[in-house]
Amino acid sequence: MSTQAARRAIGVGLISVGWMGRLHTRAYKSVAERYPELGLRARLVIAADTVEASAREAAELLGYESWTLDYNEVLNHPDVDVVSICAPNFLHKKMALAAAKAGKPFWIEKPMGRGATESGEIARAAQDAGIVTGVGFNYRHAPAVEHARELIRGGRLGRITNVRCWLLADYSSDPSGARTWRFEKERAGSGVLGDLVSHGFDLAQYLAGEITDVTALTQTIITARPEPVAGAASHFSQGGGELKPVENEDYVGVLARFASGAVGTFESSRVAVGPRAEYVIEVYGTAGSVRWNFQRLNELEVCLGLGGENHGYTTVMASPGHGEFARFQPGGGVSMGFDDLKTIEARLFLGSVASGQQLAPSAADGWSAACVADAAEQSAADGVWHKVGAISGPTTFGA
Repeated sequence: MSTQAARRAIGVGLISVGWMGRLHTRAYKSVAERYPELGLRARLVIAADTVEASAREAAELLGYESWTLDYNEVLNHPDVDVVSICAPNFLHKKMALAAAKAGKPFWIEKPMGRGATESGEIARAAQDAGIVTGVGFNYRHAPAVEHARELIRGGRLGRITNVRCWLLADYSSDPSGARTWRFEKERAGSGVLGDLVSHGFDLAQYLAGEITDVTALTQTIITARPEPVAGAASHFSQGGGELKPVENEDYVGVLARFASGAVGTFESSRVAVGPRAEYVIEVYGTAGSVRWNFQRLNELEVCLGLGGENHGYTTVMASPGHGEFARFQPGGGVSMGFDDLKTIEARLFLGSVASGQQLAPSAADGWSAACVADAAEQSAADGVWHKVGAISGPTTFGA
């Protein structure tokens, strides 16, 4: 019997065959190679998409055994053990609740729901069903971020005093960009709060602990966009139709308090002109600090200790010994990429399923980030500080 055949097969069902669905698929395929000791392999059983050409490509190009236009066929398939939910935000709740009802562990992209209420419903449904989950907080898996966490949690930075985080992107900076579902309150929920800065809230809590209170302001900078042309679904698509109002925020600024007593600042924009994907987190302590920028994801700037002739930052290149780096590259200076972070995510999700222990970022983690975002949105509306709502369930950011 071949080694591959001897591995435990986990049947995968995919809902939505877009960019992220394809990325989930590549990540599943990579787990057996990168993590052979798990003894697992992903069996690509069935994929669903409402666009027939995309659904067919799942079988013809991606390797799924079958395809369908109805996601319920994925959830009801007897050979599907786990489900990836990569559909737009407004479909997440009904799909996740249906997956939980079917007893299928699911890996879902963020924002998990259109705000904290939906995210809470999803998390509680998973808890009630007794299933493990995965949420797409991939930036925390960068080996440089894992190294930063080790330094922080090991006390090397002293007492943590403050966090700075900004996520500046230009993907919606062109006013002629199509007004897709992402700009509609009903279908997307919030704008940059859910789409971008939720990653920042998760990173901050993963590194520095729980956020308890926030105050914020928001701004919609491009107030109207043209309706998309037929078939356009991405926020990178160009519009060509009638101008319609943008219903959620392009920009947010947040002040935060942490349970530890530390304070934080967060800033995010989807219409910044200049930064492409400048996602940065800095953590400062009484004995040092660290800085990480997604645009240079294999590097961590570190300053430890006070004073001295060469006081300042040292650039530490991610290398074997930092997080999961050795699974992908043989030595420092040979870079990992975005897809590799999703492979780590897939490994944690499948490992959670195989062990019954919550290893991947959980639905409760997704709910927690949504509660911070909701509190910020409420503060932007009334101008006062808001407490972050309480959650229940297995979080992993504090583990």
